Amino acid sequence: MNCNQTIICGEINKLAELRYTPAGVAVVEFSIRHQSKQINADTSRQVMCDISAIAFEQIAMLMIKLKIGARVKLTGFLTKKSHNNQQLILHVINVTQL
Repeated sequence: MNCNQTIICGEINKLAELRYTPAGVAVVEFSIRHQSKQINADTSRQVMCDISAIAFEQIAMLMIKLKIGARVKLTGFLTKKSHNNQQLILHVINVTQL
């Protein structure tokens, strides 16, 4: 199965400093807070969650120009944070400032 795409909007609430991998790849970790109303089983539900995310290369360079509180639309895919950490993290492949 190759279906793994996530699109979510929210406000940046954490933004680490730009760093580089040992191979010289630019990377930045951040998180966004998502809030919305969703309909499920004919019932309106208030949704709020914080999403951990990571961006590389050009997307990382775009992210570090943004400020805490900036509203963004992120597109990417989910994977576990590391081999030993099962927490999900969004690998961002596109960002749009709203």
